[in-house]
Amino acid sequence: MNVQAKSLSEITRNAIDLLSKEMGIVDTVRFLNQFTTGYGNYTEEREGLFKDLTLDEVLATIKKPPNQQNG
Repeated sequence: MNVQAKSLSEITRNAIDLLSKEMGIVDTVRFLNQFTTGYGNYTEEREGLFKDLTLDEVLATIKKPPNQQNG
Protein backbone atom coordinates (compact mmCIF):
# COMPACT_ATOMS: atom_id res chain seq x y z
CA MET A 1 0.00 0.00 0.00
CA ASN A 2 1.43 3.35 -1.05
CA VAL A 3 0.16 6.27 1.02
CA GLN A 4 1.09 9.81 0.04
CA ALA A 5 1.99 12.00 3.02
CA LYS A 6 0.08 15.27 3.17
CA SER A 7 1.85 18.56 3.73
CA LEU A 8 1.56 20.19 7.15
CA SER A 9 -0.35 23.12 5.64
CA GLU A 10 -2.88 20.72 4.09
CA ILE A 11 -3.35 18.88 7.39
CA THR A 12 -3.78 22.21 9.19
CA ARG A 13 -6.35 23.41 6.64
CA ASN A 14 -8.32 20.15 6.97
CA ALA A 15 -8.24 20.34 10.76
CA ILE A 16 -9.48 23.94 10.79
CA ASP A 17 -12.26 23.02 8.37
CA LEU A 18 -13.36 20.10 10.57
CA LEU A 19 -13.21 22.13 13.75
CA SER A 20 -15.20 25.02 12.32
CA LYS A 21 -17.88 22.66 10.96
CA GLU A 22 -18.21 20.85 14.29
CA MET A 23 -17.70 23.70 16.78
CA GLY A 24 -18.36 26.86 14.80
CA ILE A 25 -15.88 29.54 13.81
CA VAL A 26 -15.88 31.40 17.14
CA ASP A 27 -15.01 28.35 19.23
CA THR A 28 -12.47 27.24 16.61
CA VAL A 29 -10.68 30.58 16.86
CA ARG A 30 -10.79 30.45 20.67
CA PHE A 31 -9.34 26.93 20.57
CA LEU A 32 -6.54 27.87 18.17
CA ASN A 33 -5.63 31.01 20.15
CA GLN A 34 -4.47 28.91 23.08
CA PHE A 35 -1.59 27.64 20.92
CA THR A 36 -0.31 31.01 19.77
CA THR A 37 2.64 32.71 21.38
CA GLY A 38 2.07 36.01 23.10
CA TYR A 39 4.19 39.08 22.54
CA GLY A 40 5.84 41.76 24.60
CA ASN A 41 7.81 41.45 27.81
CA TYR A 42 5.60 40.61 30.77
CA THR A 43 8.40 41.19 33.28
CA GLU A 44 8.90 44.78 32.10
CA GLU A 45 5.15 45.43 31.94
CA ARG A 46 4.62 44.00 35.43
CA GLU A 47 7.40 46.14 36.88
CA GLY A 48 5.86 49.23 35.29
CA LEU A 49 2.35 48.39 36.50
CA PHE A 50 3.29 47.66 40.09
CA LYS A 51 6.40 49.81 40.66
CA ASP A 52 4.63 52.25 43.02
CA LEU A 53 2.66 49.60 44.95
CA THR A 54 3.59 47.54 47.96
CA LEU A 55 2.80 43.84 48.12
CA ASP A 56 0.09 44.57 50.69
CA GLU A 57 -1.57 47.06 48.31
CA VAL A 58 -1.52 44.55 45.45
CA LEU A 59 -3.00 41.83 47.68
CA ALA A 60 -5.69 44.18 48.99
CA THR A 61 -6.71 45.01 45.41
CA ILE A 62 -6.87 41.33 44.48
CA LYS A 63 -9.11 40.60 47.47
CA LYS A 64 -11.60 43.37 46.61
CA PRO A 65 -14.84 42.27 44.93
CA PRO A 66 -14.72 42.88 41.14
CA ASN A 67 -17.24 45.73 41.30
CA GLN A 68 -14.93 47.64 43.68
CA GLN A 69 -11.64 47.13 41.78
CA ASN A 70 -11.49 50.59 40.17
CA GLY A 71 -12.94 52.58 43.03
